[in-house]
Amino acid sequence: MLFDTHVHLNARDFFEDREETIKRAFDAGVTRMLVVGFDRETIPLAIEIAEQYETIYAAVGWHPVDAVDMTEQELEWLEELSSHPKVVALGEMGLDYHWDKSPKEVQKEVFRKQIRLAKKVQLPIIIHNREATEDIISILKEEKAESVGGIMHCYNDSVDYVQDCLDMNFYISLGGPVTFKNATLPKEVAVHVPLERLLIETDAPFLAPHPYRGKRNEPAYVKLVAEKIATLRGTSLEEIGEITTKNAISLFRL
Repeated sequence: MLFDTHVHLNARDFFEDREETIKRAFDAGVTRMLVVGFDRETIPLAIEIAEQYETIYAAVGWHPVDAVDMTEQELEWLEELSSHPKVVALGEMGLDYHWDKSPKEVQKEVFRKQIRLAKKVQLPIIIHNREATEDIISILKEEKAESVGGIMHCYNDSVDYVQDCLDMNFYISLGGPVTFKNATLPKEVAVHVPLERLLIETDAPFLAPHPYRGKRNEPAYVKLVAEKIATLRGTSLEEIGEITTKNAISLFRL
């Protein structure tokens, strides 16, 4: 029983074999998945996929890289979609200082608007963070995001920031990087985070875990993430699967 809390089955990488990919995931014990939409193309498809499968859900939000493209019309659209019965979270949203398509100030404003929307519609949020941890934590605190909480998606930062996230009612989600041989930070986090605040994900088709690193990721591989965390914590795959699934069900109010 595994829950992939962040997958992009709506990506073009899966256009030719999406049904087969989903079947492989179910066969691998991945009983639930959250498909994340982040722009005009991927958001409707996330909902469409979720409508087709009882245990697949959708999140809708605006990616920080594309913040310059978001207008008030898009924000209103997100609010409309938030009432859809299969939409269980808003995101992914946040800050991305690696790419320079959207100026930082624009990203921050779009981030704040989405947090305020989440508080209005009472849905948890999914945070995308790339090289912007301190600014993200500051904005979450200023906007009092703890009232909705959410997920620090594919957390790949120091354990020093974990407590700030936990204090604001956020879960820490780990993906493929925890299996990489040279990735020390996610391994430290995997041991440090309380089990009741831990989630697992793939971020497929990106960040495939070892031994598939560099290839297309898919939701079935979340089992490898769970196995690695179990090894690091000295527990069983079954326990990690059960607890992280229970955590996600609680967060998304399923």
